[in-house]
Amino acid sequence: MKSDVSASSEVNLSESDGVRYLHLGTEWVQGSMRIKAPFDIDLEYVQRMMAWLLFVPPDTVAGRHAMQLGLGAGAITKFCYKKLRMTCTAVEINPRVADVCQAWMRLPPQDERLRVVIADAAREIQDPQWLGTVDALAVDLYDEDAAGPVLDSEDFYADCRRLLTDEGCMTVNLFGRTASFERSLSRISKVFGAAAVWAFKPTREGNTVLLAQRTPQRPKRAALEARAEVIEARWDLPARKWLKVFKAIEK
Repeated sequence: MKSDVSASSEVNLSESDGVRYLHLGTEWVQGSMRIKAPFDIDLEYVQRMMAWLLFVPPDTVAGRHAMQLGLGAGAITKFCYKKLRMTCTAVEINPRVADVCQAWMRLPPQDERLRVVIADAAREIQDPQWLGTVDALAVDLYDEDAAGPVLDSEDFYADCRRLLTDEGCMTVNLFGRTASFERSLSRISKVFGAAAVWAFKPTREGNTVLLAQRTPQRPKRAALEARAEVIEARWDLPARKWLKVFKAIEK
């Protein structure tokens, strides 16, 4: 879980079995990287945050705009930049996190396709320059204790929705008590409309990823299965497994 709550949280690293982990002064894992495969996505729930790929033609992915709120270990931004060839923006309040990601997590230097913005996400996403520009918005904003999302209001999700292109999707990592999840789901459904919201079953660790579409889509099962096969072949994500634990909220 990534944090956008403090600009001065302590940043620590640990390593085990070929995986490097990022922490914000606690034992909670804020992100990870396989040292021998630094641009792959290591954590299962982070892989699931790429489920928006099920809803766009694969040949149109390169050049689209991905935005990550809460940099963490930078896994989503690195994958979108290196593997998907997208334009990427990451918003992170703690400059030390960005520095550590560049020094130890193989975050590439900024260029015309990669920008790291040191700012509070709630304020940054209100900047008019971003409105209607984001195809894939990843929201993973947790504090050091992972007790609940730092930004989780209807106003915040409305700001997120305004960022999206017509084909755009927001994926959100929700973690914690059931009451917290249900509250977040209700807010997201109210802002996006229940017909636009999809959900994964929780991972073993308890992370539950929601996906909300700017424009609701309900592809047939066969179309999703065909798209999942392409995603696996091109980008080595377990997309066929996703379909076993991923469904629309409103039938």
